[in-house]
Amino acid sequence: MGIIRTSNPTVVEPPGSVNSTKTQISFDGPTATFPPSITQISPPAAYSTHLSNLDLYFTNPQHPLSIQETGGVDRPLVQAIDNTTLSIDLAMYSLSLENVASALIRAHHRGVRVRIVMESDNLGRTVPERLFAAGIPIKGDRRESLMHNKFMVLDNTIVWTGSMNYTYSGVYQDNNALVRIDSEEMAANYTSEFEEMFSTDGIEAKEGRETPSPHVRDDEVIMDVYFSPDDHPQEALLDLIRNAKQTINLLAFTFTSDPLGEAIRQRATEGVLVYGVVDKIQAGIGLGDESLPFRQAGLDIRYSGQTGQMHHKTIIIDHEIVVLGSYNFTNSAEESNDENLVIIKNPSVADSFMTEFNRIFLASEP
Repeated sequence: MGIIRTSNPTVVEPPGSVNSTKTQISFDGPTATFPPSITQISPPAAYSTHLSNLDLYFTNPQHPLSIQETGGVDRPLVQAIDNTTLSIDLAMYSLSLENVASALIRAHHRGVRVRIVMESDNLGRTVPERLFAAGIPIKGDRRESLMHNKFMVLDNTIVWTGSMNYTYSGVYQDNNALVRIDSEEMAANYTSEFEEMFSTDGIEAKEGRETPSPHVRDDEVIMDVYFSPDDHPQEALLDLIRNAKQTINLLAFTFTSDPLGEAIRQRATEGVLVYGVVDKIQAGIGLGDESLPFRQAGLDIRYSGQTGQMHHKTIIIDHEIVVLGSYNFTNSAEESNDENLVIIKNPSVADSFMTEFNRIFLASEP
């Protein structure tokens, strides 16, 4: 299939795109445009949307400012850190943004409790060393599997999570999503996970705790959160896929999970329309990559066509449900890595992610 089909052919390019001309394609299902209830609040080199308790940010590597590494989604991150008054808990696979480091140090100096957990392999780099020298406690996982999370909890009330490492490539070169959730319940969930990692001598030794509120309903948004390996997110994903009625759209940095791949192919044989983009380099590595079996089954799965990584870990079900987080669709994410995965049920959120899907799909290679 060369195009996706829908009843309404107009797709609006996201704000901040270099080319603002509307593109005519056709889709199965509703158009992926921003509904009137969502307000644009874009940093110049990114685009974003706002709901009552959610801010959604998407990097835009094709924006001219991205080449200059300015005006990206690190801007609202720094502002959020500067507005913090009590505590910052950061679990980050990789951290190299100097402006974020400076904001964390400023917070530390004004009396905010700042704590950081990182992947041990990345601890010896310049920014973590700078933070450690400033007196901020940083712990590494010290184990074979990865501490692959990318989340931050501010003042026990706000969570930032998504696919984006706090690095220059994560903000300005790669395709990523970053979500700000204003919810004490979600903050308690992430704080509990952070405490597991921070309070033990090596994350390998941590004992699993019960997530306080794994299912959160806040205003019009329903959110479920899972932390691997303890919570086994794959079961929830299989349930979503098996219950998909019309469409499955996926953006996957890497996809090697046989159970998830088989479930998607099965739903496709039953009439569900499946479209996707996977990172071209990761797919070329092989090692059980599911993109070839998808394509052999006739699914319109494409390879990323832009520079930088297609780093999303996103599935959109029926234009109503969005899966996001640090969790790649792999066995290691399910069985051994420390990861987080959020399932958001809200059509407006799904619309925003479909706009991002369309942007990447249109630039992909068949």
